[in-house]
Amino acid sequence: MAVTPRFRKDAVASPAERHPVDETLPPLRMFTSGLQHVAAMYAGVVAPPMIVGPAVGLSATETAFLMGASLFTAGLATLLQTLGFWRVGAKLPFVNGVSFAGVTPMVAIGKDQGADAIPVIFGAIIVAGALGFFAAPYFGRLVRFFPPVVTGTVITLIGVSLLPVAFNWSQGGNRTAADYGSLTNIGMAAATLALVLLMRKFLRGFLRQIAILLGLVAGTLIAIPVGITDFSAIGRAGLVGFPTPFHFGAPQFHVAAIVSMCIVMLVCMTESTADILALGRIVGRPADARTIEGGLRADALGSALSPVFNGFMCSAFAQNIGLVAMTKVRSRFVVAAGGLILIALGLCPVAASVIAVVPLPVLGGAGIVLFGSVAASGIQTLAGAAMEKGENALIVAASIGIGLIPIAAPDFYHAFPEDLLVVLDSGISTGCVVAILLNLAFNHLGSRRDRAAAAAQDPVPVH
Repeated sequence: MAVTPRFRKDAVASPAERHPVDETLPPLRMFTSGLQHVAAMYAGVVAPPMIVGPAVGLSATETAFLMGASLFTAGLATLLQTLGFWRVGAKLPFVNGVSFAGVTPMVAIGKDQGADAIPVIFGAIIVAGALGFFAAPYFGRLVRFFPPVVTGTVITLIGVSLLPVAFNWSQGGNRTAADYGSLTNIGMAAATLALVLLMRKFLRGFLRQIAILLGLVAGTLIAIPVGITDFSAIGRAGLVGFPTPFHFGAPQFHVAAIVSMCIVMLVCMTESTADILALGRIVGRPADARTIEGGLRADALGSALSPVFNGFMCSAFAQNIGLVAMTKVRSRFVVAAGGLILIALGLCPVAASVIAVVPLPVLGGAGIVLFGSVAASGIQTLAGAAMEKGENALIVAASIGIGLIPIAAPDFYHAFPEDLLVVLDSGISTGCVVAILLNLAFNHLGSRRDRAAAAAQDPVPVH
């Protein structure tokens, strides 16, 4: 009887055997695809320091330094995720950057601590990152509680929760500006959206895959005669700059700030778990417990190292999952190239300012496609979630309904304690928690028939 030879782990896989996630592309294609990822997430990386810096009393120059440091640390965290070492890194095309979840508590810490705000924030993030690193294996074991009915719900919420960001960018990004929501801004967003759709329709091959990047370039060029492109940042930027370790002073450790940022870390870990599961399904390599553990460890280690170089807490960027879903470029080395570009931008303020030239309305028009792609992936996952069995439809209905509260009614929880708002103001987190709890209640803690229905959902395998 013929015996099929086993593939040895130490053997070198041929190109035919290599998974698309592990493929390397030609250098030019690698660079442009990586740059596309950077363009998609750039505004999300620099926005938190733009908010926190002035809120804690930093000058414009210090805030700009904080933005460069955030780009640098986002690049480091992305390399940890994509390349990894030991049991660190999901080794998927997973982009990391500054988490929005930490903005509100960091601003609150700034109000309490005054001039020492940044060192106190950085000390709290270091402790929270260490907590996340050691808690990662326990989160990884929870993967069996994320069947398609849960992951599909959360992925849909990720996309829907990001769409308001694109709408805000499309209107100009600054609600206090005189031209916010003007016909010019919305028209530029619509033009960029139309360009991206036309390019996806008529271009072929590699050009079709970088339609988002081409749309951003074309939209920016059109915006020049329109008058909404600002080149002043290029003139003010230096050629070389390095985020000096602990530029704002040695970290300080205050209990209240540490508790607050540890809660943020748990929120980020919950969201990242859902993102890893979503990305695993999109690239055709379903995430197991080891993958989730590695991804969460990379998040936590990146967060713990970020304050050394004056950066904030890092977590997954869901908008880049939409880019992977849309372009079908699944190589993690493409995203690693994006990580190197982020590091270069952090070390070269002039280069960073060139990308900053892209007007927010242009970025908003492209964002509608990117974030909508994430929601579409969630809906596709729900299509295979055995909605006709048990109470799965009820789980989805309640979870999405509760997850949409922060989007549809932003002031809904205004009377709740501020510490709870870290979780409640995130529709992704609340929807994820509700979906997990309802899935447990209906499909795990009930009768044998309920458990059989849960097993029929094709849960993610645990290795």
